[in-house]
Amino acid sequence: MKKYLFYAMKGEKMCFAHLLMNAIDLHEAGNEVKIIFEGQAVKLPKELIEEDNPLYKKAVENNLIAGICLACSKMLEVYDFNKDLPYPLLSDMMNHAGMKPFIEKGYEVIVM
Repeated sequence: MKKYLFYAMKGEKMCFAHLLMNAIDLHEAGNEVKIIFEGQAVKLPKELIEEDNPLYKKAVENNLIAGICLACSKMLEVYDFNKDLPYPLLSDMMNHAGMKPFIEKGYEVIVM
């Protein structure tokens, strides 16, 4: 079993859909997979929840979401929405979501 961290940076829904497909595929193949929302991607949970996106729902059901960047949520004005989601607001790297905790646990980081 391998460990993968998908570090989502872009706020483009189509790009994120491919991230979700790959994350789910790797998870279903028996790998440990986590997803972090960083940068522009912190705006996506609201959009995906509002449209009842099936890929996003499957990622949530499989506990793939590791968290959302605190600083970017505030800067991009989605903090009030994101703080009420069932995953942590991450701030371990200068108030942003760092990769280091995952790298130290053996995760391979994939940035999309």
